[in-house]
Amino acid sequence: MKHKLLMLTVALSCTFAGHAMALTKAEYKTQKDGITSEYKAAKAKCTSLKANAKDICVSEAKGVEKVAKAELEAQYEPSAKHTQKVSMAKADAAYDTAKEKCDDLSGNAKDVCVKDAKVVHVKAREDAKIAKVAADTSSSKAEKMTSVKKEAGADEREAMYKAAKERCDSLAGTVKDTCHNDAKVKYGMK
Repeated sequence: MKHKLLMLTVALSCTFAGHAMALTKAEYKTQKDGITSEYKAAKAKCTSLKANAKDICVSEAKGVEKVAKAELEAQYEPSAKHTQKVSMAKADAAYDTAKEKCDDLSGNAKDVCVKDAKVVHVKAREDAKIAKVAADTSSSKAEKMTSVKKEAGADEREAMYKAAKERCDSLAGTVKDTCHNDAKVKYGMK
């Protein structure tokens, strides 16, 4: 009985501690306005740049804004859903900037760069989904975890296959065909 009471006390204290760290509505609005101001200032610094360097700078500024807003939401209303949104925002921001950086390349090198960025993006998004399920406290957590991990593995393998296939496209003839077949086998594609 004492053990159950102790566990209940610990659980309740954690619940109240999480809510105590949440922001008030006024703090939330002030911080949100600050994020918008910081974004505008960062974007303004990009105006002196030219061509793709400017695009990269703007992408980085947008990414920082998206992540900051997601983190603010997670702080304002703490939940596994908002924590996942922070991870997703980080993954999306990194991917968008990586794609912009790939624009400095051309031909197959650019295509490979984009596919490699996509692999990292897919991995990060799938990790965020797994982390959300891991935070689940329901009785079906194990079943959900198995399903999410299986789906994540398939999505990651597909992205890695596409990147490997893109690398093969720089080759020709039977070497290219062999490369494609090896990639199919390696990543379990049909």
